[in-house]
Amino acid sequence: MKFDVDVLRYLSKDDFRVLTAVEMGMRNHEIVPTELIDRIASLKHGGTYKVMKNLLKHKLLHHDASKYDGFRLTYLGYDFLAIKTMVNRGVFMAVGRQIGVGKESDIFEVATEDGRVLAIKLHRLGRVSFRAVKSKRDYLKHRSSFNWLYLSRLAALKEFSFMKALEEHGFPVPNAVDCNRHCVVMSLVQGYPLVQVKQLSNVEMVFETIIGLVVRLAEHGLIHCDFNEFNIMIDDDEKVTMIDFPQMVSVSHRNAQMYFDRDVECIFKFFRKRFNILFEGSTDDIDGSEVNIDENGRPCFTSIAKNVGFLDKELAASGFTRKEDEDIKKFIEVEADSDAHSGDEGNEILENVSNLEGASIRDIDSLHFHKKGGMCEIEETQENFEAGGSCESETQNETDKDDDNHNGIENDELSKRLYKQRRRAIAAAYGGRKKTHASRNSYKDKGGRSSHSSKNLKQLSIW
Repeated sequence: MKFDVDVLRYLSKDDFRVLTAVEMGMRNHEIVPTELIDRIASLKHGGTYKVMKNLLKHKLLHHDASKYDGFRLTYLGYDFLAIKTMVNRGVFMAVGRQIGVGKESDIFEVATEDGRVLAIKLHRLGRVSFRAVKSKRDYLKHRSSFNWLYLSRLAALKEFSFMKALEEHGFPVPNAVDCNRHCVVMSLVQGYPLVQVKQLSNVEMVFETIIGLVVRLAEHGLIHCDFNEFNIMIDDDEKVTMIDFPQMVSVSHRNAQMYFDRDVECIFKFFRKRFNILFEGSTDDIDGSEVNIDENGRPCFTSIAKNVGFLDKELAASGFTRKEDEDIKKFIEVEADSDAHSGDEGNEILENVSNLEGASIRDIDSLHFHKKGGMCEIEETQENFEAGGSCESETQNETDKDDDNHNGIENDELSKRLYKQRRRAIAAAYGGRKKTHASRNSYKDKGGRSSHSSKNLKQLSIW
């Protein structure tokens, strides 16, 4: 599909409103129903249908009536939404010629208001040349369904974040300007792809610089995974710039060593074929990093010190294990301390309960009661027991003398009161009184109108 930006100047606000309505409907619809587009756009007098007819003419929408009548965005319509947003932000004012095309993106020149030229990369996943995104990229993660527009948006967001982080850490990458939907705006690299270069004045220096970039990325926790002559730019001063970052993975990835060795082998193979370089000697220092060299002259992945940057952790690169050993150890230590603390508290509570229970068994047997006018009443005895105190020995002797003069009826009453007092003391020792629960079979009058069955229950309860 031809990218014709001349159509963009003739689109009205209603056209973009309908395009945005289709984009919103595609969040949970593969094909957005016409009625839903009309409700989201909310144009007056049924103007949505007229606008959709105009968008179909410019191939910004695709009509599908296989299952039901609906529409979906095309890549051209998605391009116009992103470009319109960038223009409104003031990122650029004009779109120029196409300067690059790949299996999953197109690159165009754009110009700012002050005349500065930038590059805009439009991700277009789902082309015939590259449809194995689900098996070769991890944009979906745990998702089972997807559409190509959403995957392109994820790829652009990932590339923008990696480009921004690498620039902050001093890597030779383009300057990331802005990102919206599936497009990334960056500075224009004044150079040529390495695949187009036929000769270099200092081949060995360029080669060591490129291999040094692969090693530096690994030291910062990242692997490019597509580091070849197509993604390396070089200018007239033989300054190297690397591009294309959506496929980067972490050094913690299960296939990290394979990706690292593949990137190194691509560089060795290109320089051997293009510039006839023989890699017989070995160097102990590559771009200022001490790396072991294997028997073939390649840097060893296992010998790289991967503790410089931790960019994979900052950016959550593919393959990065979030549950690392340090976090797990800290979590285990915190849990162990809390368990030990709770266990100590539980032991203290059990000891206190057992002591209270033993005290209740020992002290309750020595509790005695007497008539009114005595020195120690029932309430006072209960208070002293809960406070851990006891009646004085003189009071106990007086109560012992009075108990001998009680008759049988008083002894029965006192025994009942003593039994209740024991129950209360035991309940207090366990932290509270036991609640008495009524039986579920007992009759409960709710105050309503009595039925025949309720009357029978009342009669049974009387008997």
